[in-house]
Amino acid sequence: MPLPVETLTPREIVAELDRYIVGQDAAKRAVAVALRNRYRRQQVDPERRDDIMPKNILMIGPTGVGKTEIARRLAQLARAPFVKVEATKFTEVGYVGRDVDSMVRDLVGNAVRLVEAEYIAEVRPLAEEAALERIVEMIDEEEHPPLINHWIGFARSQEPGSGPPDDELQPVEDPDLEVRARRELLLDEVRKGHHDRRIVEVEVEEPQSNFLQVFTPQGMEEMGLDGLPIGGSGVRRFRRKVTVHDAREILTEVEAKRQTDTVAIHREAVHRAEQTGIIFIDEIDKVAMKGGGGSGPEVSREGVQRDLLPVIEGCTVQTKFGPVRTDHVLFICAGAFHMSRPSDLIPELQGRLPIRVELSELDQMDFRRILKEPKNALTKQYQMLLETEGVELSFTDDSLDEIALMAAAVNEKTQNIGARRLHTVLEKLLEEEMFGAPNLKEKKVTIDRIKVQLRLAELVEDLDRSRREL
Repeated sequence: MPLPVETLTPREIVAELDRYIVGQDAAKRAVAVALRNRYRRQQVDPERRDDIMPKNILMIGPTGVGKTEIARRLAQLARAPFVKVEATKFTEVGYVGRDVDSMVRDLVGNAVRLVEAEYIAEVRPLAEEAALERIVEMIDEEEHPPLINHWIGFARSQEPGSGPPDDELQPVEDPDLEVRARRELLLDEVRKGHHDRRIVEVEVEEPQSNFLQVFTPQGMEEMGLDGLPIGGSGVRRFRRKVTVHDAREILTEVEAKRQTDTVAIHREAVHRAEQTGIIFIDEIDKVAMKGGGGSGPEVSREGVQRDLLPVIEGCTVQTKFGPVRTDHVLFICAGAFHMSRPSDLIPELQGRLPIRVELSELDQMDFRRILKEPKNALTKQYQMLLETEGVELSFTDDSLDEIALMAAAVNEKTQNIGARRLHTVLEKLLEEEMFGAPNLKEKKVTIDRIKVQLRLAELVEDLDRSRREL
């Protein structure tokens, strides 16, 4: 299977990102160039291809401005394995039992699921036919149990000379022909859904858990078994009674997995993770040193940085799917850097993050655009949710202006959490409709400026009251 490398130009990549993310042009340009460089690298002679290393990126900006969303959308656009981790989780290695290599193992695991889905999609038509034939066979055997050839059984059970002469024994018609004709008719009925509610018994496969519960000073914890073998095949099989409709999907999945080569999937997944994988490390500023000290938490933070360094620099990580090299994995690190600066990172790690982009804080105009322009805008999401209840929700232009103004005001008076503040504001604004949607008498709801001011006035008053109490 050829390596899926996105062929869009950087300008086209930015245009795709603009469909979901407002502003932050510098960050979009940086990741677009990084993605395009992967395509360019694949065009280089194989002998010199390994010499071209990815230029890792450091995003600097407050929370809620789109850092994670840019990385996630980039991975979706590139059809690449993607994993997001927080740098602070590695300070807990002492009692959780997982080290920085776990993010590479997670990346390969995601790559396996990605490649397996692609392989299954290729064989799905054949698997669906095999599943239908299996269902038809089960229904036919239930309605017509296999019969013993009566005349042979009768002849053998009689005393010698009491049965008909051998020359009068005539073979019956071909039973296989009758079975095939009956099953072809049954297959057509199953395909049309005539037996969807019928109950059949199928064998279901359920993967065993890859986690082991252990006692720690903090209580019960789950420890991953990525590096440990699991007894048996790692799959538990049991029989279950389901409808024919559900059996079609279950057996299709089983047949598809039987028709795929697991070894080839794992090999392709490792290759995909090595060549196109993207690892997003958030909260990198939380492990940055602020200078001085040299003891306590600062030593721990520096230790996390030094553990991250070889992985970002390029090393081999052992996984249950085979060894994985991280030389060509694209690392995107991000942090707010309110209490520290990028220069507080150890020099070696700074050198492995050569591209730095700053993301700006979002203002009222940005909130206004976020509410309306993106393909997955919040207002569109609420409209789709209420549409399932038969409620038609609409927003006037002046209501969007007021929502953006309220969200910006709340961010200024409290902790600035960026675009995430819009979730809080809209939940409060639409609380009445979301709660009473199934029984609303008025099925057309219009949100205007007056309604926004009335419903969010309490939110602003509570905010002012809490500030005075502080």
